[in-house]
Amino acid sequence: MFWTPELAAWLEDAPWPATKEELLDYAERSGAPLQLIENLRELPDDDTTYEGIEDIWPEYEPLEYLDEENEDEGEEEY
Repeated sequence: MFWTPELAAWLEDAPWPATKEELLDYAERSGAPLQLIENLRELPDDDTTYEGIEDIWPEYEPLEYLDEENEDEGEEEY
């Protein structure tokens, strides 16, 4: 599995909690990138219910946090 914050962001509005099949259905209906769908297909084939993206990708940090961090780095003091 290869995750990026941009891929994970597609799941922020998913109907959590959700099973693998529910997440795949949501991703396909929302026009998610193929890489995201492939990542979801790699999840175990069981009845696990995921509470959020962090259950799938523990290192996930929301894009808003990353955007704020990048803005701070780009600011120059005069």
